[in-house]
Amino acid sequence: MAEWLYGRNPIYEVLRANRRQVLVLKVAKGAHEQGRLAEIIRLSRARKLPVNYVPRQELDQIDRNHQGVALQADDFPYADLSEMLVRAAERKQAPFLLILDSLQDPQNLGTLLRTAEAVGVHGVLLPSARTATITPAVVSSSSGACEHLLIGQANLAQSIATLKDSNLWVIGLDGGEDAQPVERVDLTGGLALVVGSEGSGMRRLVRENCDLLMRLPMHGQVESLNASVAGSVALYLALLARSAAHG
Repeated sequence: MAEWLYGRNPIYEVLRANRRQVLVLKVAKGAHEQGRLAEIIRLSRARKLPVNYVPRQELDQIDRNHQGVALQADDFPYADLSEMLVRAAERKQAPFLLILDSLQDPQNLGTLLRTAEAVGVHGVLLPSARTATITPAVVSSSSGACEHLLIGQANLAQSIATLKDSNLWVIGLDGGEDAQPVERVDLTGGLALVVGSEGSGMRRLVRENCDLLMRLPMHGQVESLNASVAGSVALYLALLARSAAHG
C-alpha cells in the first residue's frame, strides 16, 4: 500500500537508502531547486521517477510540513530479527540492538530511531501491536534515519529468548531501586537495550525477561527523563563503552 512522505531530509534519505519502491515525486511550483531539493530531484530522475510540479496548496493537503516536496512510496519494509544478527556478523561486531516496548508517540519513536542509526545499532525491535510504527510522521521525526535501519515487529518476549540464546545481554532501562547504576553495567558485548513506553515503562513480561535493569544517574530535581532522551543517552553510553573496549 502506498503512502505519502514529506520533508526534504526524510525524502532524500528514502531515495538514498533505495529500499522502497517509489512512485511519484511532487514538487511545489516555484520552489528553488538548490541544496537538498536539487539532490532529491537528481536522485528521482536517476531512478526515472516522475517529477510533477504542483501548486503548494496540493502539498498542504498531504502535510503542512512538506517543505515544498512530497514522495509517494510503498510502505516501510520491516525486517526479521535474523537479518539484524546477520548484519552484525557481516560487520564483524558484537550485536547491538534496541528494543522499544510500546512507545506511542511518533516523535519519541522517531528521535530514538535517529539516535539508533547514529550510534550504529544493527536493528530495532517493536512489539507486534499497541505501538507506534513507521508511519510518514515517524519518517519525518527521524529525519529519514529509519530508512537506513533494520526495524522489525515481533513478540518481544519470544525475541528476547532468542537473543539470550544468541549470547546477548538484554538490559532494560529503568529508574527503580532494583536497577543497577549505569557505571556498574557492562555494555561492551552482545547487547539488546530495552526502552519502555512513555508512561508505564516496560510491560511486566518484558521487564521480567531482561537479564538486568539499568538506571541513569539523576542529580537534579526531576525524577525521570523522557523516554526518547533516556534511551538516547543510554545508546550513546553503550557506544562509548563498546568503542573503548575495541580500541
